[in-house]
Order: sequence, then structure tokens, then C-alpha cells
Amino acid sequence: MSTEIAAPMPGKVAKILVKVGDKVAEDDELITLEAMKMENPIFSTVDGTVKEIKVKEGESVSADQVMIILE
Repeated sequence: MSTEIAAPMPGKVAKILVKVGDKVAEDDELITLEAMKMENPIFSTVDGTVKEIKVKEGESVSADQVMIILE
């Protein structure tokens, strides 16, 4: 079963802290999203493995856009 990690707000991907194949735990920081001149950490909601990263650093994202898929 896959879990999608989506952007909670529009912003710019400042840092991607994981790569495909990485094992992550619930509450691990995956991405830093820059929005409203603040850096907002995006955390994993589950334990799992990074299956796909759908964004690149510097890319603008919209609210609810899927950024990472975990399995």
C-alpha cells in the first residue's frame, strides 16, 4: 500500500532530504518547503520506503500536489 505525501500549501521545494530507496520512519523530515518567506518541514506520516520523488529542488508546487510516494 502506498502513501502519498502532498504539499500542505503552495510554495517552493527548498530541500529534498531523502532519495528513492531510503527507509523513513513516521515523523522523519522529507522535504523543506519554502512558503511565505518561511521554511516549513514536511514530515512522513508513516514508516516506509521512498518509492518515488515527484518534485525537484527549486520547483514550485501547489497545495495538495503529491511530492513523494512511500510504500
